[in-house]
Amino acid sequence: MEEKDYSKAIFYILFFLAIIALGTLCKLLSSVILPVVVAVLMTFSFMPVILKLNRKLKIPWILLVIIIDIILLFTIFALSSLLVSSLSTIIAEYPKYESRFMSIYKLTAATFNLQFDDGKSFIDNLWSVLQVREYVQKLAVFLSSGLFTFAKYFLVIILLFTFLLIEIKSTGKKINSAFHSKTRSKVFRIIQQVISETVRYLSIKFFISLATGILVFIGTSIVGMDFPIVWGFLAFIMNFIPTFGSIISTLLTTLFATLQFYPAWGKIIYIFILLLSINMILGNILEPRIEGNHLGLSPFVILVSLSLWGWLWGFVGMILAVPMTVIIKIVCENFSILNPIAVLLGNGIARKTPQSKTTEAKAPLQEESAEEKLSK
Repeated sequence: MEEKDYSKAIFYILFFLAIIALGTLCKLLSSVILPVVVAVLMTFSFMPVILKLNRKLKIPWILLVIIIDIILLFTIFALSSLLVSSLSTIIAEYPKYESRFMSIYKLTAATFNLQFDDGKSFIDNLWSVLQVREYVQKLAVFLSSGLFTFAKYFLVIILLFTFLLIEIKSTGKKINSAFHSKTRSKVFRIIQQVISETVRYLSIKFFISLATGILVFIGTSIVGMDFPIVWGFLAFIMNFIPTFGSIISTLLTTLFATLQFYPAWGKIIYIFILLLSINMILGNILEPRIEGNHLGLSPFVILVSLSLWGWLWGFVGMILAVPMTVIIKIVCENFSILNPIAVLLGNGIARKTPQSKTTEAKAPLQEESAEEKLSK
């Protein structure tokens, strides 16, 4: 009787269990792992820019890292100031919307048989009838702790990003010393592909999101909608989340337009069509044309990755979902035993793998290119 080789099946079972264990660790140690992952992706994004400036303008590497840090800090400070200013304006303008909120609440109270007192304000009605005091207190605690957590994460990410950028020049030499020639070639190839795919995706996504935010800002300003900067910024941030982000942004902006302009349905419909058109043209027509099939991910896999990474790391996980899945696919493509997983993650478009003869023949060139990026 012919003996069957179960080694590959055993490997996949162990690999599946290892993935579950790794996912559990990512969930439990998210406060430690997430800043490291963000810092690494930021390093991949900025390294080609620093490398080019270092070669062409002969600016010292450390000075370029410091300049990048200053630009990042200034950008975050400017955005924070802008959001705080917008929030203060919204709070100051609240009395203007009191009657609108009262009308909506009155309609809701009549529909669901809730107690309503005409002599009380909207906040007083909510406070006494729906008993939201406990929820408001919890929300206040959550926001204050969230700001503290964000500040702590941001400081850790900047420190990790800075030291990683400084040390990455010696990474090529470390890889040369750590691995023999065949493994070294594969490591350099993976690093080169990861950097290339990450930079391409994040740069395209950034400029498409920026264009979306600017167009939303201009469109809402033209119609006279309040707080256009807020809606532009919301569209910019949410556009980093594939599919769901633009839907959430459109719904929130349209909801506020309804609150502000009702019963002027023309302006409300204008806002909805404007946001729908911007997201359709930029997100569904322009972005795929620029990006093409370069990422090679199945749309279904992208949606699943959004759910998975969102569950692991929350909102930030949803932003990182696509680049993290692309990195996993690249790693799987470079190991023959994991290649079926890369095929399942892909969009069905044929793509040459490192196991092919053509790719193997070009391996030294890829190694030289990657090593040049990391060690020179």
